[in-house]
Amino acid sequence: MHNSKSEESGELSLEERTKEINEPGFLKKDIIVIDVEDLKKKGMVCVRSNGNKQGVNDEFRAIKHKLVSNAFGSGANSHENGNLIMVSSSTANEGKTFCAVNLAMMLSLEKNKSVLLVDADVLNPSVNRILNIDNRPGLIDYLNGDVSDVESIIYNTSVENLRIMPSGEAHHLSYELLASDKMLALASELASRYSDRIVLFDGPPLLGVIETISLSKLVGQVVVVVEHNKTKISSIKEAVSQLDSRLAIGFILNKSVNYKLSQYGYGYGYG
Repeated sequence: MHNSKSEESGELSLEERTKEINEPGFLKKDIIVIDVEDLKKKGMVCVRSNGNKQGVNDEFRAIKHKLVSNAFGSGANSHENGNLIMVSSSTANEGKTFCAVNLAMMLSLEKNKSVLLVDADVLNPSVNRILNIDNRPGLIDYLNGDVSDVESIIYNTSVENLRIMPSGEAHHLSYELLASDKMLALASELASRYSDRIVLFDGPPLLGVIETISLSKLVGQVVVVVEHNKTKISSIKEAVSQLDSRLAIGFILNKSVNYKLSQYGYGYGYG
């Protein structure tokens, strides 16, 4: 019997998506189609693909397990809003969005869980670029009042259990909106409304953007991406010193300057 779901790509077939959008309560809006083959060419970790470099898959899987444990497992009681996770870096261009998308892909494989990837780097949004998708109403449109229904900016994708909230239209007060009371209320809603959902924010860099610290106060976990042989130890210390000590703070060591999977290496730890 033919299975309409692609076991290698993690994508849902057109037939499955058609069935899903006809179910009661499904919000009628576009499905974001993620080109898994394009992601492979970019060196991304792609779900359910036998052609990936297994070592890197295993490394991201190990990171995923630590995050899930803090969100729902043994560490959940120690971290308020542990299912809200911010991925950031000390400075720009250290590969944080690359890591955020890879983590989102891996988290989407978690049984009985879903993941929402939020592009919160609102003045330099990169999730759309990496996933090769058009911009559409998103986070900033909701925060500035152009969109009133938060569900309308959460888009289902062709990767099972993965949803995306784009950054939306740029606004001259984009960073200030990240630190607004409305953002606080949104984070609270995202943390509590769906008990099985992990929300992954691709945030701005920690240094030079004070609103990133405001965003970090809304989450329970922060992942700091560090580029090997580039990021200064002093910058890492300065960045982390601004974070609340009650947060679960992890580090991903990005060991390559090339966006090729075979040249990437990752270490993960807490500090």
